[in-house]
Amino acid sequence: MNDAEHNPEQAGNGIPQEADNSRAGPVSDLSDLDRQKKELAEMNDHLLRLAADFENFRRRTERERESIVALANERFAIDLLEVVDNFDRALKSDEAHLREGLLQIRELLGAQLQRHGITPIDSLKKSFNPAEHDAIAHIPSNEPEGIVIDEVSRGYRMNEKVIRHAKVAVSKGN
Repeated sequence: MNDAEHNPEQAGNGIPQEADNSRAGPVSDLSDLDRQKKELAEMNDHLLRLAADFENFRRRTERERESIVALANERFAIDLLEVVDNFDRALKSDEAHLREGLLQIRELLGAQLQRHGITPIDSLKKSFNPAEHDAIAHIPSNEPEGIVIDEVSRGYRMNEKVIRHAKVAVSKGN
């Protein structure tokens, strides 16, 4: 007898032969099914953990965003309180200095707004622009048609975005 006859694993090319699984049938299928169920349960658990982690991340970033906005509003409020203090001091002074004090307060308020990126929109003697202006009246005047001739309420930008349109009267022409 040759070696292949004594050792069936070495039959043919010397590589061990796999056992014939066709006889194991239902037992093998059952273990595959159990293994797949276990893998599915692990993947499902992993997916649920990822979903929970993402929800926690979303909540955390929302809280951080709210905190940043609150801090920005607080800084702005502190700057405006300086203006309020100056109004209070101006109201306590005599009338002769009242106008001068109010002008100084107005300058201070303008500086505080500008420091926070808020700038006025220049409207007078400019062409009407619906992106910046709200026309509240059309008035006959010596100015050409479509020119802003009066500003009832000033408009403002914050970092190049219009945050309040100017309320203006626009010339109808002659």
